[in-house]
Amino acid sequence: MINKNHVILFSISDKKKNSNFILNIKMTNIDQTFWQDRWENGQTGWDVGYAAPALVEYMKQYPNKNAKILIPGCGNAYEAAALFDLGFTNIHLLDIAPYAVENLKEKFKAIPQIHIWCGDFFHHEESYDLIIEQTFFCALDPLLRPDYVKSCYKLLKPGGKIIGLLFNIHFEKEGPPFGGTLLEYRELFSKNFTIQKMESCYNSIPPRAGNELFIVIVKKTTDL
Repeated sequence: MINKNHVILFSISDKKKNSNFILNIKMTNIDQTFWQDRWENGQTGWDVGYAAPALVEYMKQYPNKNAKILIPGCGNAYEAAALFDLGFTNIHLLDIAPYAVENLKEKFKAIPQIHIWCGDFFHHEESYDLIIEQTFFCALDPLLRPDYVKSCYKLLKPGGKIIGLLFNIHFEKEGPPFGGTLLEYRELFSKNFTIQKMESCYNSIPPRAGNELFIVIVKKTTDL
């Protein structure tokens, strides 16, 4: 069984002459303490300061404003503020870092439609119509990705969806973030989810342009 407090960090570079990948592997602890330290020391390079345009545009046309929505690994949760502005009434935020969670409680203290959880995604026990994926998947050990799929399946109601963004690139620097490819993701999700959309994102933020996939995948009715 994989220890969720450990992660294999990948440093992958594409050699242009032969297009072979070089893979360097080492072990480190990426647990609650790791993320708490990152927040306390201001090492939050994933934070771009606003909601992802692709997610906002998709949610503008999402019909059920009372849908129960989860944003795991939510960080500063700019998407939650955008959802509230769009009229959504049942937004749940989950982060493992107490520092981030305390910030969120202060930030959204006057908005009862936004519910805030401090905890491990893999042990979360609620039930949702929609999971929004935004830089959480890429922060996980790639070996935990099958567990991510199982947890999403467990947390979603019948017909529930995962919508969001995945990196369509292998990074040269050691992660997190960890990247991947469309083919890898299709193989990962297709057993238990129907892939409605998994394609190049046309409205990524500028630093990620050309390196993201927008996904809409729907829970199948068969059990794992």
